[in-house]
Amino acid sequence: MDYMEQALSLAKLALGQVSPNPAVGTVVVKDDVIVGQGYTQPPGSEHAEVVALKQAGEQARGSVMYVTLEPCCCYGRTPPCTQAIIAAGIGEVYLAMLDPNPLVSGRGKEELEKEGIKTYVGEHAVKAEEVNEAYIKFITSGMPFVTAKFAVSLDGKIATKSGDSKWISGEMARKQVHGLRYTADAIMAGINTVLADDPHLTTRCGVKGGTARKQPLRVIVDGKGRTPLTARVFSEPGKTLVALGRMVKPEEKAAFAQVGAELLELPSAEGLVDLKKLLKVLGEREITSVLVEGGGILLGSLFDDGLVDKVVAFIAPIIIGGNETKTAIGGKGVDKVVDSIKLKRVSVERLGEDIMVSGYVEE
Repeated sequence: MDYMEQALSLAKLALGQVSPNPAVGTVVVKDDVIVGQGYTQPPGSEHAEVVALKQAGEQARGSVMYVTLEPCCCYGRTPPCTQAIIAAGIGEVYLAMLDPNPLVSGRGKEELEKEGIKTYVGEHAVKAEEVNEAYIKFITSGMPFVTAKFAVSLDGKIATKSGDSKWISGEMARKQVHGLRYTADAIMAGINTVLADDPHLTTRCGVKGGTARKQPLRVIVDGKGRTPLTARVFSEPGKTLVALGRMVKPEEKAAFAQVGAELLELPSAEGLVDLKKLLKVLGEREITSVLVEGGGILLGSLFDDGLVDKVVAFIAPIIIGGNETKTAIGGKGVDKVVDSIKLKRVSVERLGEDIMVSGYVEE
């Protein structure tokens, strides 16, 4: 059995529930038998290593631990995991990757080695980095990881000439989108998307008792302040932030407060919100990941400003046509194909009749 692969599977179970902490999975093995396993619990609760060690109990002594991220060695909301590993008598530790957090990076490994615990680094490192891609960017830059998501027809359209867009993608693709929302700290959409589609911007994943355990923060980018108080985003569970590109009148603040919305005034140019400033503010609030769901103006501006980290595109086998129908990405674009934004580590997956293409923006 691939024990690190099992640890990675466990780590994925923590995504969407533990931010701003990393999602970590741990497996404890003795005599080729798994005696303990666990994944990161919500902030303030136990880390993956401690969950696995408690399950292993006395069998942890002399066993081997597989963990997807270097154990912490400093006090935060919880004691250092390195101390728990040492106290449990673990003999060897396999680390998929070192923690990029400057407070930890390499120190957790050194602390274990000082106590005579053998450590090995690098098994399934790329997969481990993908699990914690948002955490890695946030902890090293203070900025959230931005994923641009869109669904298009085979000829690149996001709606018909009348504005109808339900549904371009099929049921399996839409289910995948709810999974993306579940693992994101925030979902961002532009005002035109809100006015045209009146979306819920919620996730149906992780549902307990009729509602999801956690709904991402909804962020509406509205340069001129046109968001209607009757928009669905204000009646859904969770919080909504409206980012405005102008000063807000006291009566407007009071009206939005009544529907539970928070207003954020930001610098703007030509009616467009300063998106880099917006992302910086979100980072300061410990929002580590943002899923951007449109529309074309917002996505185009993010690409123009070099703020997109990852792209997830759903392509449906339909033709919409029309000279005036909208495409997924607006903005300034590029003058020459050679200057196009390129993706690396591209993956392609079939979802029913649709195709999902994902990749990372080349720097």
